[in-house]
Amino acid sequence: MERGAEISADEAPQYLNPAKTWHEKVLEMARMHKSRKGKSGSKKVYRDSPPAWVEMSAEEVEKKVLELYNEGYEPSQIGMILRDRYGIPSIKQVTGKKLMDILIENGIRPKYPEDLKALIKKALKLRKHLETHKKDLHNRRGLQLIEAKIWRLSNYYKEKGYLPADWSYDPEKLRVEL
Repeated sequence: MERGAEISADEAPQYLNPAKTWHEKVLEMARMHKSRKGKSGSKKVYRDSPPAWVEMSAEEVEKKVLELYNEGYEPSQIGMILRDRYGIPSIKQVTGKKLMDILIENGIRPKYPEDLKALIKKALKLRKHLETHKKDLHNRRGLQLIEAKIWRLSNYYKEKGYLPADWSYDPEKLRVEL
């Protein structure tokens, strides 16, 4: 074929074929450490204003978010509590701001992002288990996968500025901190 010649859609390589739907592309993506393919979950209903049944104002919701955080709840737990106890489907719909933005505006910035903290706690528990069960090879492999996720996620947070550039994953140091 000549250089710069037109090619039909049938002859085009797979990556150049825009005929695939979004659903077909999602079905091609694989999970991180599995050989299975996955689908995305459900989507939230689009709304730009709070539903009629929400009785709390934006200021009351912000006050409640700060109160729950000071009681020791994580941001995801705060969202579930507001949904289940107070009937607030989405903090962003009521206040116009994300939960973390509300916390940052009020001078509260968690030391570690919540997803990274959960992975670190999981890895520390697994390390403790492996100290007593040295021949548990399946969980040793699980620890390797969890730590790979920690390193990947920490690199992302370093790029975005949520973690200091010189931060490194040190399980012994983090055991004391968390």
